[in-house]
Amino acid sequence: MKRIYVNEEWCLGCHLCEYECAFANSGLDKMFKLKGKVGSEILPRIQVEGGENEPIHFAVNCRHCTNAVCVTGCIAGALSKTDEGMVVIDKNKCVGCFTCVLLCPFGAIMPAADGKAAQKCMLCTDNGVGTPNCVAHCPNNAIVYEER
Repeated sequence: MKRIYVNEEWCLGCHLCEYECAFANSGLDKMFKLKGKVGSEILPRIQVEGGENEPIHFAVNCRHCTNAVCVTGCIAGALSKTDEGMVVIDKNKCVGCFTCVLLCPFGAIMPAADGKAAQKCMLCTDNGVGTPNCVAHCPNNAIVYEER
């Protein structure tokens, strides 16, 4: 299965992937409409870690684990694995207990903007974008979408 990987040595820490992710999942037609919404109403499903003075930055996103503890720990059955191995969330089943948030060893699952359900990277398959937006717009090609 193709997954998103990050080449930490190439990451500039620009956070553009966060904005592109938020835009791809916002339903908006223009990115400038995100102004004032990122971090409050719209939360990106990828997050860049590393401070301004740190030499290495890296993006944290869902790893679509082979033995995903978030799937086995979901009390509502909202998280499942596709035949291809992708971990997906059914927001209609999610009860907002956020057990998956606590279980994810990578911190890649977070409460959605409305606070009523969890959200995670779905590789832009749920929003019609196709290739993950964070990958397509990374200026330094630090984020790649490939099978390893």
